Amino acid sequence: MRKLSRAVGLVAPIALVLSVQTPAANGHTAPSTAVATVETPSVFNDDAGGNADSDDPEVWLHPDDSDDSLVLGTEKENGLSVFDLKGRVIQHLDAPAAPGPGDATGRINNLDVLYDYEVAGDDLDIAVATDRGLDKLHIYAIDPDKAEERKNPLTEITDPSAPFLFSKNQAEVNEQNTAYGVAAWKDAKGVVYVLVTREHRTEIGLFRLLPRKNGTVGYEPVRKVALPATFTLPNGASWTPCDEPGRQPQSEGMVVDTDRGVVYVSQEGVGIWRMDADLSPFQPKLIDKVREFGVPATYDAETDECVAGTDPGFGGKNLSADAEGLTIYQRSGGRGYLIASSQGDSTYAVYDREGTNRLIGSFRIGDGKHGIDSTQNTDSLFVTNSRVGSFKKGLLLVQDGNNTPDVTVGGEVRENTNFKFVPWENVARSFSPALAIDTEGHDPRGD
Repeated sequence: MRKLSRAVGLVAPIALVLSVQTPAANGHTAPSTAVATVETPSVFNDDAGGNADSDDPEVWLHPDDSDDSLVLGTEKENGLSVFDLKGRVIQHLDAPAAPGPGDATGRINNLDVLYDYEVAGDDLDIAVATDRGLDKLHIYAIDPDKAEERKNPLTEITDPSAPFLFSKNQAEVNEQNTAYGVAAWKDAKGVVYVLVTREHRTEIGLFRLLPRKNGTVGYEPVRKVALPATFTLPNGASWTPCDEPGRQPQSEGMVVDTDRGVVYVSQEGVGIWRMDADLSPFQPKLIDKVREFGVPATYDAETDECVAGTDPGFGGKNLSADAEGLTIYQRSGGRGYLIASSQGDSTYAVYDREGTNRLIGSFRIGDGKHGIDSTQNTDSLFVTNSRVGSFKKGLLLVQDGNNTPDVTVGGEVRENTNFKFVPWENVARSFSPALAIDTEGHDPRGD
């Protein structure tokens, strides 16, 4: 969704640095503050930097030694990087080249990690990523031995004949209404399903991974559905989130709650939806709305922004557009937290994983030690309750959309992004009462 250049009556970001949540002047609980202790190297979204733009981080847990676990992070046109737990790059995979002259190039956007997937008689740990440029999935095998050696642990095993996800042909791919967000899970029979959202559209596709005898992995569509693009407000008016003409309100962030068989989806200018993970029946429920929900706005082509009118007061209180990344902190007994990135005010909302997903509170990531800065404009995030090397009480990963310090060339600031590693206890203990720390309550390899 395009940025609103004026939004009357919207809740402004709360610039506070707090150790625990306290009542704010507006009657709501002000965000608490946690800090990161590790960050990855800066990447730059310009020609000199390979048009790299950090987007979606994930943890891969080593089966034998958590110290050898990895962090995977997408960088769009610059591909995918693999980091050790000190934030150092140990492998980089370039995005695929354009298939022909004038065609779109590869753009690795979002990813998910799954454990013990059988391919050609072997149980593999895999990463599944969307290619926003080529409208395809990429599947990578993760080698534990190579992870220990810090030597190229990822190998692509995608079937070369894998089809486009949404497009009918290359000409349609080049229009770039293509694969965007991704969430994957494995059913009781070991079948892996992948949910994919579509850029600039409201479509969500469900795909089934297909292991091949030659050791590659393909996929096939199961069903496709579409979230609403237009909404009827309580006053009877019809409202559509503002964007460029021809674009619909897209979704990106997704996470599957395998215990409940549901998926949460962030529709960027709308809010967070909950629905059955297999999309059948397709009965999405909007569990929270962005503050800007229902605000009339008009797209201004000269400024490439949406000019907002008067807020009618139908929006939510917890998220500022865009609603972005989603992740679940899993505890025993199906308990835990749903965490969402509120990109518009650079905060993170925490909801109860159970029941009606009531809001528990929100937090920021502030400046830490050794020059590790705060986070802004976060796209994606990932949390695990498991020990990850020195992160003994779990780990939260977040994308920082405005990494500092600024780097300038010729007086121009280079767009600088990276990933931050936040010990889970830093988040949990910033709340009052504290959030749970439950390192034994869920084993990701047991899914």
